[in-house]
Amino acid sequence: MSIYKFSALMINGENKSLADYEGKVLLIVNTATKCGFAPQFNELQKLYDTYKDNNFEVLGFPSNQFMNQEPGTNEEMAERCKLNFGVTFTLFKKVDVKGDNAHPLFNYLTKETKGILTPKIKWNFTKFLINKNGNVVKRYGPTKSPLKIKEDIKNLLK
Repeated sequence: MSIYKFSALMINGENKSLADYEGKVLLIVNTATKCGFAPQFNELQKLYDTYKDNNFEVLGFPSNQFMNQEPGTNEEMAERCKLNFGVTFTLFKKVDVKGDNAHPLFNYLTKETKGILTPKIKWNFTKFLINKNGNVVKRYGPTKSPLKIKEDIKNLLK
């Protein structure tokens, strides 16, 4: 099984199959523009700019499940990402990343890689690194700087 069996709604409402990313290294991140970790958007964008021409994508999945840190509409969120952080990587519509209404992709990601003591996502900016075959390679906690996983990304791109 891989992430390629899942799909999600993009900001524009288009249903995007993750199979469209087959052959690419992915970094899937649950995001929130009002979170204290929001400056990571800049680092995620830097990674995307550095490796996008080498079959690398960042996929942002905003979530409002942690202290209401992604309020407003999807359009407002996308605008904040663009204006405040210069985001050009792919953003999806807001999703739940834990609980009864969690998006199936995040149920799969958390089942494949457990966090500290629990598989549940505990906060915004949990990151999942996916190889070119659609398999989860590693999970990084919210405090892990995206730039500190650059070597892991480079190794998968080889």
